[in-house]
Amino acid sequence: MNQSSEMTKKILKLTLPIVIQNLLSAAVSSADVIMLNYVGQSSISAVSLAAQYTNILFMVYYGLGTGATMLCAQYYGKKDLQAIRVIEGIALRFSMGISALFSLLVLICPEALMKLFTNDAELIALGTVYLRAMSVTYLCWGVTEVYLSILRSIGRVQVSMMLNILAFSLNILLNAVFIFGLFGAPKLGVPGVAIATAASRVVELAACIIVSLCSKEIRLNPMYMFISNKVLLGDFIRLSLPALANDVVWGTAFSMYSVIMGHLGNDAVAANSLVSVVRNFGTTFCFAIASGSSILLGNIIGENRMEDARVCAGKAMKLTVLSGALGGVIILCATPFVLRFADLTDTAMHYLKYMLLINSYYVMGAAVNTTLIAGVFRAGGDSRFGFICDTIDMWCYAVPLGFLAAFVFRLPVLWVYFLLCTDEFVKWPWVIRRYKSEKWLNNITRENVTDASQAQDT
Repeated sequence: MNQSSEMTKKILKLTLPIVIQNLLSAAVSSADVIMLNYVGQSSISAVSLAAQYTNILFMVYYGLGTGATMLCAQYYGKKDLQAIRVIEGIALRFSMGISALFSLLVLICPEALMKLFTNDAELIALGTVYLRAMSVTYLCWGVTEVYLSILRSIGRVQVSMMLNILAFSLNILLNAVFIFGLFGAPKLGVPGVAIATAASRVVELAACIIVSLCSKEIRLNPMYMFISNKVLLGDFIRLSLPALANDVVWGTAFSMYSVIMGHLGNDAVAANSLVSVVRNFGTTFCFAIASGSSILLGNIIGENRMEDARVCAGKAMKLTVLSGALGGVIILCATPFVLRFADLTDTAMHYLKYMLLINSYYVMGAAVNTTLIAGVFRAGGDSRFGFICDTIDMWCYAVPLGFLAAFVFRLPVLWVYFLLCTDEFVKWPWVIRRYKSEKWLNNITRENVTDASQAQDT
């Protein structure tokens, strides 16, 4: 009982700073929607659709970050800091390459990218301006997300939290300045959202560099990218890239939901935009438990304490069920306030009401699956199962079902949305069975993986 209580305290100690980060992230999205609500419904819809590319890229960074965390948390349990430095360099190589590609795409063909989501000329025009202004954001974001993930993997979640607080607070302030033209700034509307995000990410990167210079353990050092270690590179590709592929597959499929909704009309898009913001608040604690439990589990497994790892996984499961129920209550309680605040058409308001009700139970499915697939399983090096599970669930079930419901059977908007929100529950039997099998429980560290000839501390 004492061991169980101690494990709960450790999970919550790691989880609470991540909860604050997630709340701030959700607050930024909320601020965007609230402020754009005064600009117009089309502005909300355009930013929501254009931001799907940011969401996809976030899933890339999240996949790289959790993939790196998977290895780094276990090596930190093993007290091998040099291996962590090598892994950081490998992750930076991947993230910077992907960021550069994304930035180039949104600069060269933003209009074509918007046309994938909607055929509304006004939304395409607004979204095109937004995407171009976001290009610099991706370059900074790719570096900071990897470094913050490494910090979290060694238990420095408070530092990561403070850097996120800085970036998110600045983002909200600059949103107001550039959307409404405060303090003599130009009144930019939609482009102001992108400029505010880009500026806050530049400041966050600068803060990461300052923190790095003061760190005695792990620094944000570009020279780590040139460390050669074939063994760790092989492990990263074998273990971390499936996590990246998993999150990209899931994120891209989830963006297909926006493609479907985007072609069902401006009312459906606007309602879905507000629902996404509320859902983010409802899932805040769930996703934080996934991250916190992954770090603690990785450290424990790296120390080869397998029985303690089983106890930790069990506590994470109990906490995530509670957090899923709490998330549902939060959405239900928020519903009357959102309906009172929203300035949408009558049709969009009708969609909004029932979409929120659907999400009040949808968060439970997301909570359990995220904690197990992205938290528990990855902590034990089992990233391949999640990739296969989500690929089948999203691309063989949810996305085809959504397209059939919307464009073949032409079901009403709310029926289409309801069917899309069955995706998390369909995979429950396989995910829970995998958890009970304990096939995810593996020590993936190696002995003497870094030596003087392979990796020099730069």
